[in-house]
Amino acid sequence: MTRCGTIVLAGRPNVGKSTLLNALVGEHLAIVSPKPQSTRRPVIGLLTRDDTQYIFTDSPGLLEPEYQLHETMRAAALRAIDDAELIAYLHPLGEYPAPPLRKVANMEREPRAPIIMVYTKADLVRPSDRPTGAPSDVFVSAVTGEGIDRFLAKLRDGLEEGPFHYDPDELATQPLRFFAAEFIREAAFEQLHEELPYSVASEIDEFRESTEPVYIRAVLYVERESQKGIVIGEGGRTIKALGAAARAKIEALLGRRVFLDLHVKVLPKWRRDALSLKRLGYGGGAL
Repeated sequence: MTRCGTIVLAGRPNVGKSTLLNALVGEHLAIVSPKPQSTRRPVIGLLTRDDTQYIFTDSPGLLEPEYQLHETMRAAALRAIDDAELIAYLHPLGEYPAPPLRKVANMEREPRAPIIMVYTKADLVRPSDRPTGAPSDVFVSAVTGEGIDRFLAKLRDGLEEGPFHYDPDELATQPLRFFAAEFIREAAFEQLHEELPYSVASEIDEFRESTEPVYIRAVLYVERESQKGIVIGEGGRTIKALGAAARAKIEALLGRRVFLDLHVKVLPKWRRDALSLKRLGYGGGAL
């Protein structure tokens, strides 16, 4: 009998959730950045191995909200925890032990689903320096693959028997234009510095797969005119580099050539405005 179920990867920002998701599904789906809070919307990744289908949700990091965008990110993370059949609570091994998830998430009650404690970034801690840990703890490294099989085995034991929800060959549930927008934002995190990436949002205006190359018209939104000038750069140098990096990521996912028509516009105070957030896909059910 087959097994299938949803697993949320939960934890504070920058604990390795997105890197682990990409390692599990074997494809670059989620934004990876040394800058925290790069995941704003849940990313769903699928892994079908033998008789088990794992439906992973890479959720936004659990943080104390400072403005409206943070509020929607936190709401999305808590919703993913509430909807999951299993919770993989991630915390860096170098910061052992992890505080209780309920405390980190500031939840009024314990989560409904069982929690599996997963200590990440094990490759950064020498074996001689590692804590013993509880027998149920899992130490993993998305870089070396250490602990991945044990992690999947523990998840399989916790999933109920049932039919697969998706075709075994599928890796994701969200449309390609969602990933195109995310990869553009990832390129912004790579190319821009300090706090500016946090003021950037991306939106796909047009996505034509029927053309060769694939035509994508996208907009990068910033909050102020001064930021627009920085994103464009002298002689358009920055926006060209950002576009080239984003295009390479999209082409790798699609396996096709892409023409990326990228523009920069100002959307004042979008991170603090509910209507702007909803328009950009960060409000309500869009998450």
